[in-house]
Amino acid sequence: MVRLSARFLILAASALGLQPSMAAAADDTQIARGEYLVTIGGCNDCHTPGYFFGKPDTSRFLGGSDVGFEIQGQGVFVGRNITPDKETGIGSWTREQIVTALQTGQRPDGRVLAPIMPWHAFAQLTEEDVTSIAAFLQSLKPVPNQVPGPFKPGRRSQPLCSGSCRRVKPRPPRQTRRLRLPQEGDAAAAGIVSVAAPLPKLPLGDSAEMG
Repeated sequence: MVRLSARFLILAASALGLQPSMAAAADDTQIARGEYLVTIGGCNDCHTPGYFFGKPDTSRFLGGSDVGFEIQGQGVFVGRNITPDKETGIGSWTREQIVTALQTGQRPDGRVLAPIMPWHAFAQLTEEDVTSIAAFLQSLKPVPNQVPGPFKPGRRSQPLCSGSCRRVKPRPPRQTRRLRLPQEGDAAAAGIVSVAAPLPKLPLGDSAEMG
């Protein structure tokens, strides 16, 4: 009886010793999947300082951008610090709250994420994939970096940035020539006899927009 009990204890100890290693392996796999998704999703572009100037600061990976995006009528938004720093990042967010923000655009404080954040696309991810992203973000080195903003429309952001961020207005669309196929009612005035007349040729480099 004593021998059986001892064997049982050894087996139980072995099982208990195996479980954490299996859990760790599963967690490592999940984190690796999250890293892959964050990489192909381009999160680094908007959330790592220096990226938009060709010199991403890898020591502050995902620690918050130094560029603000101005959306007309809505304000200026700077890519946030999404490392697990508790003071300036998302270190106080639970994994479930990160998942909710990624898939619904709703932050734990009730604020809705900026329109430039593509949470509508992340909403299409499977639960497994979005949870993997959250796990990866929580595994990062915390980066203490307070990102300024967001700034309301018309509010001057430069003094509040203290030189640490720059405001970027989206480049206006390139001017295009709008071409319109002749309509039946236009024939007499325009001297066009066929609505199937060929479109005029554009010089190389110009783009056409069909109306």
